[in-house]
Amino acid sequence: MIRRLALLCLLLGPLLAGPLPARAQAPADAAYARLASDSYADIEAGIVGLAASGDPRAGAVVAALADGRLLYRPADKALFLREGAGLVEARTGAPASAEGLKPVRANNKVRRALDAATGALNLTSPDLGKRREAADAVFKARDAAALPALDAALARETDPGIRRVVGEARAAVILGRASAPEAERVAAIQTIAGRGDGDALGLLRALSADPSEAVKAAANRGIGTIETRLALIGAAQNVWYGISLGSVLLLAAIGLAITFGVMGIINMAHGEMVMLGAYTTYLVQDAIRARAPGLFEWSLAISIPAAFLVAGAVGVAIERGIIRYLYGRPLETLLATFGVSLVLQQGVRSIFGPTNREVGAPAFMTGAFDLLGLSLTWGRLWIVLFSLAVFLGLLFVLRRTSFGLKTRAVTQNRRMAAAMGIRTPWVDALTFGLGSGIAGIAGVALSQIDNVSPNLGQGYIIDSFLVVVFGGVGNLWGTLVAALTLGVANKLFEPYFGAVLAKIGLLIFIILFIQKRPRGLFALKGRAVES
Repeated sequence: MIRRLALLCLLLGPLLAGPLPARAQAPADAAYARLASDSYADIEAGIVGLAASGDPRAGAVVAALADGRLLYRPADKALFLREGAGLVEARTGAPASAEGLKPVRANNKVRRALDAATGALNLTSPDLGKRREAADAVFKARDAAALPALDAALARETDPGIRRVVGEARAAVILGRASAPEAERVAAIQTIAGRGDGDALGLLRALSADPSEAVKAAANRGIGTIETRLALIGAAQNVWYGISLGSVLLLAAIGLAITFGVMGIINMAHGEMVMLGAYTTYLVQDAIRARAPGLFEWSLAISIPAAFLVAGAVGVAIERGIIRYLYGRPLETLLATFGVSLVLQQGVRSIFGPTNREVGAPAFMTGAFDLLGLSLTWGRLWIVLFSLAVFLGLLFVLRRTSFGLKTRAVTQNRRMAAAMGIRTPWVDALTFGLGSGIAGIAGVALSQIDNVSPNLGQGYIIDSFLVVVFGGVGNLWGTLVAALTLGVANKLFEPYFGAVLAKIGLLIFIILFIQKRPRGLFALKGRAVES
């Protein structure tokens, strides 16, 4: 313990006293000399001395030793760093060439000294991220020897966020010291309770056998506070997961809301339209990687219209070649489109093979961020926003354009629309193509969160029908509400019943609901519907 305190004093010297004057280079010289040795004890002492010396190259040398890139020349004890294929002098960073070099070795004691030196150097680093990482490392290690360094860092720190993290690390160290004053430990418990995460909860639970009644009572209060906060965050996280799932269901179902809800076609090949959109995304990215790698960040933006056109063209071909002969015969359309789905699956499997295809994510869709304790991924957030944009775009087309007016007219009263001069066959074809094209757009988004394979669409076809029927056949707002409702309900029930039972429960609920409201949440109105 005495030795550790002595080493710590060496580390804290520059933190407490400020930068060393130019004339005080002897500690750095001695530290460099000790590093150029075969003795582990000398190397350990050299690390401690170098970290305490205030030398501007200390961080680079310590990092090189940790990575096995620090070399020395036995003849004159000169130190060198390996950087790429060359060498630089450890003291100056100037390029150098040397022969007969030996690596500076490390054992467990040396590595512990390296960790301590890295933490001490990072606590005073100008980089906010490094200071935060150093404080987090101390919080997890809870080494009492780091307490003076934390006090010095708190005295110097100006960033409020880093001060909070350093204060939490200091509180964790205080709680690990049974000899600390009771009042100080109770104050540390309040700081840890304010952190409010799982690490803090585990730290406070470890105090259940503490001999101090005041400490135990404060720890119990802190545990209750953290558990309440974690329960609220968990519920909010499940709601977010439900919204994310609902946005996926909305993308998969919104095209079906047109082909099934508006046109009355039971399209079992709808999932294959989604699959075609995903494979179009793969082909676009493959072409960009081969011919224009600089456009990769725009690959999804390019894939969206491409997937819409590909899936929409296939949809128009299916409607013109098969569906138009089967209007008014829903069971036969079901069988015919089921056969089409098998043909499309096998065709894609024959061309691309049965294995999954890689579809990359642009930089703006990678990573995650925290919002009020919630962990949100950028990819899911963009998919939620994208699904809402597609929904609003489709709503605009159907409500504010001539094509949308003709579609609604044909849906409500086909004979009257034909009598008014509307070419109902072409409206049918274009409407079916629109629904298929939107399914292709859904495939672009789903390629970022699911495997791109010939079976991609099969995982969403049943859920898509459930969303459309539950929301109200042909009603887009009903599709939105149903998708979000089923998504959130599914994620809220999963922690209690499991994924399978939660989905079965929702299916039973929808069956019972349809018995009471056969037209769903929002029934489509019109002369054809009312008759």
